[in-house]
Amino acid sequence: MPILDERTLDFVSTSVAQTERLGIRLGELLEPRDVVCLSGELGAGKTALARGVGRGWGTPGRVTSPTYVLVNEYPRPGDGRILYHIDCYRLERSADIATAGLDDILDSDAAFMIEWPENIVEMLPRDRLWITLSYDSPTRRRLRLNASGPRSTILMVDFRKNAFGV
Repeated sequence: MPILDERTLDFVSTSVAQTERLGIRLGELLEPRDVVCLSGELGAGKTALARGVGRGWGTPGRVTSPTYVLVNEYPRPGDGRILYHIDCYRLERSADIATAGLDDILDSDAAFMIEWPENIVEMLPRDRLWITLSYDSPTRRRLRLNASGPRSTILMVDFRKNAFGV
């Protein structure tokens, strides 16, 4: 697990279960207004990581990719806080983005995980945790985390401690 600097972390997951466990560790730390971007090709492990984040957040429902519905909403029992799971794969033009109503969603007091964030990068806050996943083999995925602001840096440092004890 190379720690490249306080804002960048690289590691390899060797199974779907491990990717989900890492997501759980991250989801346990999310607070309202946190933005986690999940970038990578189809099959890179974004949805497995998102399932874990949802479990760590505390949602009782199964987290699924919102590819066809664009947005899934996961309320947390107890405090009612919401984790939005947004899939921007099908958003190609500014008109698509405007029609989807993402401005209102991103302006809410919720936590966010966004798949295919490169399609809406101009809408995203500057302070975000960007996770790039890449496919190495049927069992191995590479993950690189980049924090781009004060809150996302704290989130990444806490994640590193929570997941790896470092």
